[in-house]
Amino acid sequence: MPQSKKSLLTRFLIWRAKHISQREFVYILSIIVGFTSGLGAVILKNLTHYIQLLLEGRLIQKYSEAVYFAYPLIGFALVYLMIRYVIGNKVNHGIPSTLFAISKRKGLMKRYQMVGSILTAPLTVGFGGSVGLEGPTVSTGAAISSNISRLFHMNQATRTLLIGAAAAGAMSSIFKAPIAAIIFAIEVMSLDLTLASLLPLLLASISGVLTSYFFFGSEILLPFDLQDDFIINDVPYFILLGVVAAGVSIYFTKVYGSIQNLFDRINGPIKRLLIGGVAIGVIVFLVPPLYGEGYEVMNNMVQGNPTAALKNNILNIDLSNVWGVIVLLIGLLLFKIVASAITFGAGGVGGIFAPTLFMGCIMGNCLAKILNNIGILQSPVSESNFTLVGMTGLMAGVLHAPLTAIFLIAELTGGYELFLPLMITATISYAITRYFVPYSVYTMELAKKGELITHNKDKAVLTLMDMDSVIETNFVSVYPDMTLGEIIGQAVVKSNRNIFPVLNRKTNELIGIILLDDIRSIMFDQNLYKEVKATDVMQNPPAIIEIEKDRMTQVMQKFQDSGAWNLPVVKNDQYYGFISKSKLLTAYRRKLISFTE
Repeated sequence: MPQSKKSLLTRFLIWRAKHISQREFVYILSIIVGFTSGLGAVILKNLTHYIQLLLEGRLIQKYSEAVYFAYPLIGFALVYLMIRYVIGNKVNHGIPSTLFAISKRKGLMKRYQMVGSILTAPLTVGFGGSVGLEGPTVSTGAAISSNISRLFHMNQATRTLLIGAAAAGAMSSIFKAPIAAIIFAIEVMSLDLTLASLLPLLLASISGVLTSYFFFGSEILLPFDLQDDFIINDVPYFILLGVVAAGVSIYFTKVYGSIQNLFDRINGPIKRLLIGGVAIGVIVFLVPPLYGEGYEVMNNMVQGNPTAALKNNILNIDLSNVWGVIVLLIGLLLFKIVASAITFGAGGVGGIFAPTLFMGCIMGNCLAKILNNIGILQSPVSESNFTLVGMTGLMAGVLHAPLTAIFLIAELTGGYELFLPLMITATISYAITRYFVPYSVYTMELAKKGELITHNKDKAVLTLMDMDSVIETNFVSVYPDMTLGEIIGQAVVKSNRNIFPVLNRKTNELIGIILLDDIRSIMFDQNLYKEVKATDVMQNPPAIIEIEKDRMTQVMQKFQDSGAWNLPVVKNDQYYGFISKSKLLTAYRRKLISFTE
């Protein structure tokens, strides 16, 4: 950065410190973050729609719909070239990468992440990748927020808060649902709802939705006017919908994880690109409704027009036959997550929020059709209501975000007439899914690595702690063949510690430990100096910390279980140092203060 710019920024920071309080400045930054997140949503959506308009409006009409087969492969190839030659860094999935930045990078996100998703997600979705734009929008806003925070020297707690504000601004701009957006930031980003955090989230959410109104007017993604009232007699069927939503949520998560693992075993991005591109090409050619985000299909389903969503089906099923429609809907339900997971595996960039809404919409409508046509109901259930509540059920199960799901659909419908069925279905779906699948699709990879921030304060603080910062290496080592005299002369008198690691001379492997208490009773008996060796007095450590495998939660648990004050640390099977309980607890307290500041 040129010196003139540095001095200008420095002068501004000095002026700000004198005239604007820290809290007021965070409020200002929240508004800026909300606006930039909303702007990111506008850019992503418009770029995607322009690509789709270009492909479908001109090329499809000229060359027939057979080119659907080639579009995803072309899109993945363009994404690969963009990442390799323009961005120069891997573009990770939106919300998981943001959660990782919060938990392990102290809220710091690299500059390329501000444009990475903008350059790749429209290519993925516009060319037929069966994913959504919500995740990339959140990650774009979060990256911009992180770098704004870094520019103005905000601390970690403020950076995290502003990243949450960016998430709220992005979701508010996309759906024009400012309350649900705030709840999303709290529920998914694991922010604490306090008076200090509420106002920045409100300001960012308002700023984001106003940005959306400015560019898109009153247009919303899922326009719907509630027509059918909630009937108390339908409660058992909404309970059934919650159970079905839980089953579909578990199916969603398991299939997504299995396909990701399958692609992880394929060596080389080119091979993954080709396999995934051909697979998605076949899927969207045979099942055109799986092309792209799927909001057009969702709108047709919500408006009670499934035939428009299912026309030109490859099986030529008569859509006047309701059971034929049900079969096609079940097919869409089963294959949407397959298409989405393959899109990610092939190297596409997107999110799973839209696929979740898509599958929830199809699931709710399909179940309502089945109930209305099996001849057991005295009065039919509302297909439109089930379609909307189905979205809530699947969001609650797949994303583990029941409150976000409830308030999002409530805001989209413009009222709270469906609030009770939304709560019933979301609660049942979330409870059952959580029992079988402890973590959401967003968090399961981070949870496996012990890098997930949750609302559990203790685990959150431990996750944020850096193990390297508490490892001490100023311990004098001894070797198995050393005599008591050598141990005292070469280790005890030269160390201010009361514990000594016993190492293999050649491999530096930890064999055991010697405590000063182990030799205190014999250390002044010179007759034993040549007779007693290290192997005679050493003991096995009560526990060993493996730096590659153990996370801070596991380290703390090992101290608790062993009752030790010092535990050895190994790295790549070699001795690395010790962690002391006193230093660990001191670091824990400091991080707790910083975290809750």
